[in-house]
Amino acid sequence: MAAEATRAEAIIGLYKTELVYRHGPWSRLEDVELATLEYAGWFNNHRLLKPIGLVTPAELEEQYRTRLTAHTEAVGLTPTGLR
Repeated sequence: MAAEATRAEAIIGLYKTELVYRHGPWSRLEDVELATLEYAGWFNNHRLLKPIGLVTPAELEEQYRTRLTAHTEAVGLTPTGLR
């Protein structure tokens, strides 16, 4: 549980540093909400990460799912894991 809390605190700190403080002060809650949606889209779909091969988190997840599907089909498993 402590590791999850630490990761959450790190992400919140990154969010505040990269978005909230850098682009504030904010005059309306709606402005923060819209900026948060845009930031989350960038964070997951456009941010290149060196530790995972300079791909986005979304690309890495898609690669993982493709490999998993290919593997499960190769060994004769169905999506539920039953033959």
